[in-house]
Amino acid sequence: MRKFAVLVLLALPALAQERVDLGIVDRIKAEAFERSRVMETLRNLTDVHGPRLTGSPGFEDAAHWAMGELNGYGLQKVHVEKWGPFGRAWLLEQASVELIEPRYAALTAVPLAWSASTNGPVTGDLVMAPLRASFRDGPKKYREALDAYRAKWTGKLRGKIVLLSDSKVPAAQTNPQFKRYTAAELADMANAPAPAAKLAARKLDELEWPEDPAELGKFFGSLPNALMEQLFDLFTQGVAERGEFFAKEGVAGVLLEDERAHEGMLFSEAAGGFKAAGTPAPPTFVVTAEQYNRIARLVDKKSPARVRLNLKATTSDRDVDGLNIIGEIPGGARQDEIVMVGAHFDSWHSGTGATDNGAGSAVMIEVMRILKALNLKLDRTVRIGLWGGEEQGLFGSRAYVKEHFADPKTMQVTSEHGKLSGYFNLDNGSGKIRGVYLQGHDAMRPIFESWLAPFRDLGVTTVSIRNTGGTDHLSFAAVGLPGFQFIQDPLDYGTITHHSDMDTWDHAVPEDLMQASAVIATLVYQTANRSEMLPRRELPKPE
Repeated sequence: MRKFAVLVLLALPALAQERVDLGIVDRIKAEAFERSRVMETLRNLTDVHGPRLTGSPGFEDAAHWAMGELNGYGLQKVHVEKWGPFGRAWLLEQASVELIEPRYAALTAVPLAWSASTNGPVTGDLVMAPLRASFRDGPKKYREALDAYRAKWTGKLRGKIVLLSDSKVPAAQTNPQFKRYTAAELADMANAPAPAAKLAARKLDELEWPEDPAELGKFFGSLPNALMEQLFDLFTQGVAERGEFFAKEGVAGVLLEDERAHEGMLFSEAAGGFKAAGTPAPPTFVVTAEQYNRIARLVDKKSPARVRLNLKATTSDRDVDGLNIIGEIPGGARQDEIVMVGAHFDSWHSGTGATDNGAGSAVMIEVMRILKALNLKLDRTVRIGLWGGEEQGLFGSRAYVKEHFADPKTMQVTSEHGKLSGYFNLDNGSGKIRGVYLQGHDAMRPIFESWLAPFRDLGVTTVSIRNTGGTDHLSFAAVGLPGFQFIQDPLDYGTITHHSDMDTWDHAVPEDLMQASAVIATLVYQTANRSEMLPRRELPKPE
């Protein structure tokens, strides 16, 4: 009897293992590595169809191109799903910033999105009026700083060109600008975080904001979905209020440098609000730190200094709909059940949106191509979602989840909610996959460990119980659906390419994107043919 019990105990790990068809994995790897299309897809998304600002004609053009690719690969029900209305369409046509006194210099600058046009070249007196706060300081401090700023400068800025940032020499870059995770770092990610009480706060104002800027990433990653939505809304509202103040005051233009800037780089997002009901921000440009600092020093020392701004942008007079791109490969025996892959399709506008997030979109298109090219048997339907509006607040994926699965505010679920097995997302740059975040979902651990085992020799080693935030898997997790984002090598994503003019095809790593395509195609195949749908946690309470 004792011997039998021992044999049963020894057999338990084997029973818990998920079956992996290594023959299929081998075919997927061969297709992903030897006949890859991922870099050519990314080239089209960036060199030809980038950037892809939400609501812009560029986004719409890129969406139609992607639909053509998906149709060409044999997907069915390829279409765009509208959500919104989002905000004003904005298309940059021409822009320049020039120093005309004391000596002429063409400055390296880019306008922030949704800036108003200048209607021809404009000049104006330069005034140093720095706003010494951002949303990263927390909602209370930011609002207090903005109120104080408005009280100080009301009635003093008409016709001026405002220098919005303090002069600040960029810090020397002593850390590597391109890196991969070490074995020690991955081992640390695999460790569970220390137990902590669940956040009871329901508003950002109720949280203790970290003093150390280096801790902000961890802090944001720990926020539940409802608070992350508040954070997105805070940023959008704060930028809109700042832009409307400058417009009301009759400011001729705004120049600023970005706190992330170094070595002549430009980082850019929005100048102000994007809704047609609001007042567009005046022409707002981010200038390289080195050139901005020269202008600031001239003004500070009361030396003669003048700049000339020119901005031509086409802007709609009404809010346009946001778009998601959807397509699928129909399943067989369980075709009413769905496996989804996705990535956000939109980008900011100073680069071409390669690592954020053309890379994720190209990989997911490649996953669908691989599955069709190999004509693999899929019991469940596999669906792709390429989301708009992620950069402004996960708008596209949130709208899709609300329409098809559940509203997180009420948690009234649809019939489709019970049919989604899982959602896999890619949105952390071009780095290869090193593992997956479980989002606290322990029942998925043995499944991922089995499915990822064939890729250990390609660096996929880590299954982490931890959460990661900031992208579209959160929309699915918010309504109790299994949604996952992968651990990826950082490369130069956080240091150079993220929201910068350097976010171009040149910074994508082909072998990393090929590896990611093979990994995700394998997970999708396994999920589509698993005897049961992926395990779920209990439904969250309404937000």
